Amino acid sequence: MNRRSFTLKSAAYASLPFLATSRSLGAQYGEFGDFKKRVALIGTGWYGKIDLLRLIQVAPVEVVGLCDVDSQLLSGAADLVSQRQLSKKRPATFKNYQDLLEKQKPELVLIATPDHWHALCAIEAMKAGADLYLQKPISVDVAEGQAILDTARQENRVVQVGTQRRSTPHLIDAKKQIVDAGLLGEVGHAEICCYYHMRSRQTPQQAMAKIPEHLDWDFWTGPAPMREFNRVVHPRGWRAFKEYGNGIVGDMCIHMLDTVRWMLDLGEVKRVSSSGGIYVDKQSIANITDTQTATFSFDELEVVWNHRTWGDAPDPKFPWAFFIYGEKGTLKGDVHRWEFIPRGRGRRLEGQVGLELDKYPEDQTEEGIEKHVAPAIRVHLRDLLSRIEDRGRPVADIEEGYRSTSACILANMSQELHRSLAWDEKARRIIGDEEANHLLARPYREGYTHPS
Repeated sequence: MNRRSFTLKSAAYASLPFLATSRSLGAQYGEFGDFKKRVALIGTGWYGKIDLLRLIQVAPVEVVGLCDVDSQLLSGAADLVSQRQLSKKRPATFKNYQDLLEKQKPELVLIATPDHWHALCAIEAMKAGADLYLQKPISVDVAEGQAILDTARQENRVVQVGTQRRSTPHLIDAKKQIVDAGLLGEVGHAEICCYYHMRSRQTPQQAMAKIPEHLDWDFWTGPAPMREFNRVVHPRGWRAFKEYGNGIVGDMCIHMLDTVRWMLDLGEVKRVSSSGGIYVDKQSIANITDTQTATFSFDELEVVWNHRTWGDAPDPKFPWAFFIYGEKGTLKGDVHRWEFIPRGRGRRLEGQVGLELDKYPEDQTEEGIEKHVAPAIRVHLRDLLSRIEDRGRPVADIEEGYRSTSACILANMSQELHRSLAWDEKARRIIGDEEANHLLARPYREGYTHPS
């Protein structure tokens, strides 16, 4: 390194408000100081920005492109990225993800669109040569997920799914200290739940609105069924509608189901049975269930899910959580903490999230950030970067994301069909139920082709 290059690097670091000028690339980025990949983000809303800004924290990537059908969100994200990335360059912006991939040729693409766009964006990005960070659930139907998985393997792409509980530091500790150490003894049952009041309560009359000028509603709808715009759906409220996602099961159950699968090394689900409906909040414009129970049967045990968007949680300390029951004790865990309660006179153990605010002070002021989740996202991204370098499988590899996503989709199918579904993982079919098999790939709107 000559004096001029050293001076230029020092000047670049001096422009970063959250770094001391004496800190080096190695000090800031650790083993990823040389990871200068071309990065793009498709979907610049809430969690897209959270994921991308965490990536900027752990590696000196160059964000070369952003894509969104909402020009207001897109412009704001570009301004924010220009302030936060090392080069201070404002990334190019696109409404069409195909244009972004063709013109910017990113090496790593983050996808945080509404769920109904995941498959088309992910498959095209991989075919264009990019590795992926793909938000969960990976798809809105099972066949989409299969197509994403197959493309990843055919194109030799590294794909990390945003089920970051597998990278949550305090839950990694719980797995090591309790599960792997055998403190639970024989495990025979697990429960997972969400009792957040997160389903919209706006009525159709309250939600009526004109399409904002900065939003291309037709393109936003994409392959999903076309329905009239309302103020709930965008931004962030689209999860209240079955047309764009898989409800609270697809949004919240997948995290905790995937956590239990990871902790107990469970494979693919064998049978799913689910019941529920809209039992309490019947006036809302939302069409997803406000109450649902699902039983996921694996070879080793059953995992039972419950959600209610009304009333109180049975355990107020753990309203969105997992509970693993063993003969020697119980492990409770969520995004904030974990507790081990032994049977008899054993010692209770516990742990909690570490926020890392001293190391990453920008977390304290970033709009919309979930401070307690940021450490897990950083670990998750570091794992992805390591696997991109060695071309290995990340901790939340696309196959694991496919398994957890498919189980949740099958749960919703079971609830709607009013019967349990037996899954054949090798045939990728529901056993003895052709009506259900027809639902594995839902029809796309005219003008769009299903990847299956």
